[in-house]
Amino acid sequence: MIEESFSEVYKKFKIRYYQNVFAQAPNRELSLTTIEAFCAEIIGALNNPTINEFASFINISSPNATYRVNSLIQKGYVEKVQSETDKREYHLRVTDKYYKYYNISQAYVDTVLKRVKERCSREDIDAFDRVLTIMKDELMPEVGFGQTK
Repeated sequence: MIEESFSEVYKKFKIRYYQNVFAQAPNRELSLTTIEAFCAEIIGALNNPTINEFASFINISSPNATYRVNSLIQKGYVEKVQSETDKREYHLRVTDKYYKYYNISQAYVDTVLKRVKERCSREDIDAFDRVLTIMKDELMPEVGFGQTK
């Protein structure tokens, strides 16, 4: 039962995200391809990775990662920022333009969580939060990201 419920919730979030992306794509100048959108999302989640860290995380070559990053830079969704500690190193940072794009999915998450707070008891919300925290902190080691650099 929990497997089916979780899969359905995950699927509904994905489908809603795709609905919004496609609905807004004709209005967006230099819209992202699907792969570019995934890459930008990963760069944002990795929190300022280097190109090599990004390439390693998604298991592609550095030249392939550089090609994808350069396309995102050209479209204004990512920028390179020189490291303050090692001037030879550059980190990737998503831009405000990316956050406007990303808000497509975050707005729906916010809507659903607002509905959860309206519908569920404080105890249920606290228990749900504890389960989500355990999931993100302990049960998903294959997806280690988000550490501040």
